[in-house]
Amino acid sequence: MSRTGLGDGMSDTASRSSNGAAQMLTDALLRTVAGATATLRVTGTNANSDQSQLGLVATTFAEVAVSPVVMRKLRPTWQEGGESKWELLVSATGLSSAVDAVDVTSVESLFALALVITVAGQDYMIESVAANEAMGAVYLYRLMLRESGD
Repeated sequence: MSRTGLGDGMSDTASRSSNGAAQMLTDALLRTVAGATATLRVTGTNANSDQSQLGLVATTFAEVAVSPVVMRKLRPTWQEGGESKWELLVSATGLSSAVDAVDVTSVESLFALALVITVAGQDYMIESVAANEAMGAVYLYRLMLRESGD
C-alpha cells in the first residue's frame, strides 16, 4: 500500500478546483430536494440582416431544458388581487449547458432571449435574476418569477 492510501484500488475523487466543489455541491443539493427540470422558451438568434430587421424572416423559437432546479413559493404580504411570487433556484452548470445549446455567449444573454419559463406545466415570467458566487465562480442562479397571464 502506498503512503497516499490509493494503492489499494481506491481512487482519488477529491475536487481539485474549489470553484467546482461549490457547483457540484449545489447540483447534488438541488437533485436531493426534489430537483426538477424547467424549460426556457427563447427566441432564436436570427442573422442580423435587412430582411430580419424588416420582419420578413420569421422569428424562431427554441425550448431548452435546464436541470436541476427547485421552485418555492415566496410568502407574500397579502393583498387583494395580488399575484403569487415564486423563486426558482437553478444550477449554474445546468444553465451553462443551456448556453451552449442555444449558442449564446453568457447566461445573461440566455435570460435576455427568454420569453417564458415552464415548470411542471405552468408558465412563468422572469422578473429578476440574481447569482450566488463562491470564490469568484457562480454556482446558483435565483430567479424571481410571477405566473404568466395567458
